[in-house]
Amino acid sequence: MEGISVQVDQIGTLSDIALLRVGGYVDTTTSPELQQRLFQLIQEGSAQFIVDLASVQYVSSAGWGVFVGEIRGLRERGGDLKIIHMTPEVYEVFAMLEFDRILAYHDSLEEALDDFEYARGLDLTAAVRVRPPESVPAAPIQPAGKTIEKKSEPMSSRPGAPRNRDMNDADLPLAEKIKKLVVENPAIGAWSIKKTLYSPRFGYTKIGYFKLRGLLKRLGLNNRRKRYRYYRSR
Repeated sequence: MEGISVQVDQIGTLSDIALLRVGGYVDTTTSPELQQRLFQLIQEGSAQFIVDLASVQYVSSAGWGVFVGEIRGLRERGGDLKIIHMTPEVYEVFAMLEFDRILAYHDSLEEALDDFEYARGLDLTAAVRVRPPESVPAAPIQPAGKTIEKKSEPMSSRPGAPRNRDMNDADLPLAEKIKKLVVENPAIGAWSIKKTLYSPRFGYTKIGYFKLRGLLKRLGLNNRRKRYRYYRSR
């Protein structure tokens, strides 16, 4: 019978976020050990948790129940529990049982930490929103008594002009929807992008999680650093 391992570290700006690195199988046999470790940390005062499942091969419904069972109490105390680094096999069960409606999932430890920081009121985008004023070219001097008429070009035909400016978000191509979300919030992760796409604003666009990750990679937006680089370039 496969066992389970649980390693705990304190991370974050205030070192008050408990990072649980879980390994092995989380099932009916092993989940009580994980539950006991989680309960002990809560009793010691921890309320913010990140659970790394990169080394977990399987999580049963009983295993997911350990996390779900603590969520309400943690959130009532201003805390939360976030999952990171699920394998495709683990994610399949996670989505099938619809625990994605209850538990937050992030692609990376960095994104989960950022999410906690935003909840504390720290705006990571404030520093990069400020841009130097653009220089405005001087208007040409017109001879007295003459009026120079300038033909206006269609917005879409001007070099560098954004296309489909008046197009509704729901009608945009999938890649453009994703880029728009990244420009609005460069700290957004793949899981949040997936959930936001399936909303009235974006016409309930459906895309599988792993297909989305592949598309983000092709767009060069598959990690937070790249998303911030793209955000600053807009």
